[in-house]
Amino acid sequence: MARTLYDKLWDAHVVSQFDDGGALIYIDRQLLHEVSSPQAFAALRENGHALRRVDAHLAVADHAVPTLGRATDIADPQARAQVALLAANCAEFGIRNITLDDQRQGIVHVIGPEQGFTLPGITLVCGDSHTATHGAFGALAFGIGTSEIACVLATQTLRQTRAKTLRITLDGTPGAGITSKDMILSIIGSIGAAGAAGYAIEFAGPAVRAMSMEARMTLSNMTIEAGARIGLIAPDDTTFAYLKGRPLAPAGAAWDAAKTWWRRLPSDEDAVFDREITVDTAEIAPQVSWGTSPDQVMPVTGTIPQPASESEAKAIAYMGLEPGSALAGLPIDHVFIGSCTNGRIEDLRAAAGLIGGGSVAAGVRALVVPGSGLVKRQAEAEGLHKIFLRAGFEWRDAGCSLCVAMNDDRLPAGARCASTSNRNFEGRQGIGARTHLMSPVMAAAAALTGRITDVRGLL
Repeated sequence: MARTLYDKLWDAHVVSQFDDGGALIYIDRQLLHEVSSPQAFAALRENGHALRRVDAHLAVADHAVPTLGRATDIADPQARAQVALLAANCAEFGIRNITLDDQRQGIVHVIGPEQGFTLPGITLVCGDSHTATHGAFGALAFGIGTSEIACVLATQTLRQTRAKTLRITLDGTPGAGITSKDMILSIIGSIGAAGAAGYAIEFAGPAVRAMSMEARMTLSNMTIEAGARIGLIAPDDTTFAYLKGRPLAPAGAAWDAAKTWWRRLPSDEDAVFDREITVDTAEIAPQVSWGTSPDQVMPVTGTIPQPASESEAKAIAYMGLEPGSALAGLPIDHVFIGSCTNGRIEDLRAAAGLIGGGSVAAGVRALVVPGSGLVKRQAEAEGLHKIFLRAGFEWRDAGCSLCVAMNDDRLPAGARCASTSNRNFEGRQGIGARTHLMSPVMAAAAALTGRITDVRGLL
């Protein structure tokens, strides 16, 4: 029987099947960070469990870490304690931990692929909802809770329910200034925040095949914002070129054998999906969120809608907007370029390319936070940091930063931010702060003009 990529990944990892339709599946690898792992390690000790496989885990602190002042101790006592506890837990159980003074340190969903820890065909989990990012490599990757983290540490297995399958085919050629961030925001806006709940999404089509791995990771990263825990892209030569030579990727004969197997993973030509959606990328305009959920999004040329529900009315009020007003031209006072969605080298190149010799508009505070120390080093080798600094941006160390208000980078109440992150929930970037999601080039355009701007007019 013809099978989808999801079917192949699932079938290869089933340990045992249960009568209720659930299954015990084997977990090949787990990423750990400082926020969701402490209780899991505590559970290991309390239950007298040993670590099942020491080589199957990789840890890094990212959510709570500062992006300034790394040379001294972390000022915030809670963040300092979280980072120290992660280091202590990893030392006790022998788990690899990328520390803050390591040039490889960064956001968990950036460092996994960089190190070759993320590979096609594996199951990969992390205590973070944006673990779907790793599905861009053809890995069955999804976020889990603290008790599940403990279960993987002790057994390398999880009880899961098989998902339905949804293929989203991206046809056409996107216009100038249109990125994979615009594509996924447009999809989320179309199907809704729960539109893919219960499904494993596979992104396919010529527009996906034309994407770099960085762009594909952005696409998979925001799958969760449409309700799906899994966002897959079949591995191909672009995937292999990215992974070859990575520190933890196979090498030599093992690489050749792995690649032979990986080529069998794509969905069979006659595989049947439970649901199909086709998108013409040529029709997508730059996207900007207007509300407090990623599905409250529209083309930059749009106007704030008349509320169709109480939640929409609440979102419009929180964002300080008026129905019928134009989205383009709305003043902003903060810009954030970074996160596990758009903090990779390609994102920084795109933003710097648009900025050129320009300057940040008066009254705007703008931050660039690389997704990892390796991204930062590469950007500095290319001179990108000089472009940002000359323009008036702050150039930071790696971390989650303004994507989530769990560290020193927070916005004040009422601040309006053009952000390349993945969520615009109330208080996501600080209590009372207002977040507009967009692509790196759109955020760069907002920084230069001091307002939400259609980047196509600046290209």
